[in-house]
Amino acid sequence: MPRIKLITYINSSREVVFDLSRSIELHKISTKKTKEKVIAGKMTGLIELNESATWRAKHLGFYQELTSKIIEYNYPEYFVDEMQKGAFKNFRHEHYFFEETTEGVKMVNVFEYESPFGFLGKLIDKIFLEKYMVKLLLERNRVIKEFAETNLWKKILPA
Repeated sequence: MPRIKLITYINSSREVVFDLSRSIELHKISTKKTKEKVIAGKMTGLIELNESATWRAKHLGFYQELTSKIIEYNYPEYFVDEMQKGAFKNFRHEHYFFEETTEGVKMVNVFEYESPFGFLGKLIDKIFLEKYMVKLLLERNRVIKEFAETNLWKKILPA
């Protein structure tokens, strides 16, 4: 099962970075290349514990739907979302936000997933899917960083 771990330092408050990471609106902005839109569940605002969102997006040339739910939550330190329904056999995405340092807030993403189709799925992971997932997560982190380090976050987060 692939495990992707990314660390991003962001010059902002931990609360702003945490809230941007669970913002439905920011998620749509960070995934505009895949045309993601929420079609069920939490439609706007900040997703909370036990809430879910169903997304429709175009990945690898195909439209897909995926529902994920926030299953663990401790503001502003971490939250975890897990797939409830979708193309993966399963996935778990852990989001950690460490105290501000001279380098900024340390945001850590741990994304573990399992592809369907047994051996064929593992082969697809090695050939391209893991790289594709890293690219998506890096773009998402780039957008979170951009919004958090500028006044753009004020357009996304509630006052």
